[in-house]
Amino acid sequence: QVQLVESGGGLVQPGGSLRLSCLVSGFTLDRYAIGWFRQAPGNEREGVLCISRSDSTTYLADSVKGRFTVSRDFAKNTVYLQMNSLKPEDTGVYYCAARGSRYCSGPRDMDYWGKGTLVTVSS
Repeated sequence: QVQLVESGGGLVQPGGSLRLSCLVSGFTLDRYAIGWFRQAPGNEREGVLCISRSDSTTYLADSVKGRFTVSRDFAKNTVYLQMNSLKPEDTGVYYCAARGSRYCSGPRDMDYWGKGTLVTVSS
């Protein structure tokens, strides 16, 4: 059974950092592309970035370039999203999603989703 479980969200001040985790089970990370998505209140879900099966990173949102990075730990079956220099506009529920392909796609074409973790950036 495939499962993705996000953790690490919380309240952080502008300029602060958070690291989100996505623990996966039911598959190995080398078989799936993993994407991070977010949804702010009243907005559609948007892509943030993706790590491909071959470990390349694709930024899906220009606004996070230079601030967010993604990494994988195969031993722990976990994908991390490191978020630095956080801004209020980064607030939202962050989801990880898996696609049984080399690269991620739009939200509608991802195969599996976690339930999300809330990130609030506010002073």
